[in-house]
Amino acid sequence: MRLVIGSAGAGIVVMAIVAAAVVVPCMVRAGEVAPASGYSLLSPIRSGNLTVFPVVASKSYDTAEFLTLDEGLRTGDVVVTEAGQARGLIRHRPGEPAIIHPVRDAEVNRLVLVNNSKRPLLLLAGEIVTGGKQDRVIGKDRIVPAESDPVDLSVFCVEPGRWVAANGKNEFSNAPGVTNGLLAAPAVRSKAMAAKDQQQVWDSVRTSQSSMAVTVEATGAAPAVNATTSYARVMDNKEVQKQVDAVAAPVQRNYESVIRQLRDKNAVGVVVAVNGEIVWADIFASTQLLQKYWPKLVRSYATEAVVTRAKGGEASLKDAQKFLDDLQGRHETAETEPGIYRQTEITGDGFKVFELTSLLPKTGFAVHVAKMAN
Repeated sequence: MRLVIGSAGAGIVVMAIVAAAVVVPCMVRAGEVAPASGYSLLSPIRSGNLTVFPVVASKSYDTAEFLTLDEGLRTGDVVVTEAGQARGLIRHRPGEPAIIHPVRDAEVNRLVLVNNSKRPLLLLAGEIVTGGKQDRVIGKDRIVPAESDPVDLSVFCVEPGRWVAANGKNEFSNAPGVTNGLLAAPAVRSKAMAAKDQQQVWDSVRTSQSSMAVTVEATGAAPAVNATTSYARVMDNKEVQKQVDAVAAPVQRNYESVIRQLRDKNAVGVVVAVNGEIVWADIFASTQLLQKYWPKLVRSYATEAVVTRAKGGEASLKDAQKFLDDLQGRHETAETEPGIYRQTEITGDGFKVFELTSLLPKTGFAVHVAKMAN
């Protein structure tokens, strides 16, 4: 059962980021008021036209039980298949995998997922699964309980043109050649999360593909990039990977160093700027959870920087602080799976915020918060 709630002028209280000029948590001087959010910004890490501002939290939560999609697909504990391929969860003995039965035709914007793990599964909007009759992108954050019945997923196609099972199979896996899975760039991710419109997702995929083709044209790889409609296969192109790596690698190394230094101080997320404009923020409930997603997050941000390469100014700590300070919008809706999760969407002036809160036993905290600039 789902419960959807709407209210005007409401928001989540994850506010008041205090900027720091060096890579240490900010200090509150005598007589000053500590930020209500418990977050502090660190000095920015820059690579080309990409800037990330690490976010440190005053409190961390236990997220060890959460399984990621990459982990579940890698071990086989999570099965994703076309809608119509799963009629029900049948277990002959405890621990046996689900049996998938064909029932009806597949659908573009629906997939079915079964979590056979004994751990709850965390899904992030923007995660891409490849295979089936078309590659898809997850449309919203959600939690799937351990040993779940088949769950209908809201997805969008990121491979216009193909409608035949890859290698004769209807099941999905991580993107080819991507060890840590693939997360769509913010431009594509936002169309799935906020616009919730298949045509806009396709348009964004085509724009990204065209920009990548131009970027690698001098290497002779443009025809190969233009020859596929698959977002995942474009990102798997060796020349495209070189372009993304050139931006992502310095940021990944620097931020991993920050995380190691500040493990006890709870580095939990980033604010992201491209060409001097703040475009995105991802914040997690723990450093551990951030570390699991960091390799695919940084490549997502780097991809955005590559496809929108242009000369621009530099975003400041003040810019990043203002972006995270303003999380309270004009309208709020909440979708709830009782006892499992609540997803809150907040609309403000020029931005949207998405907060995923776990309602599982011994939780009750926000597992992931994403903010995008419109």
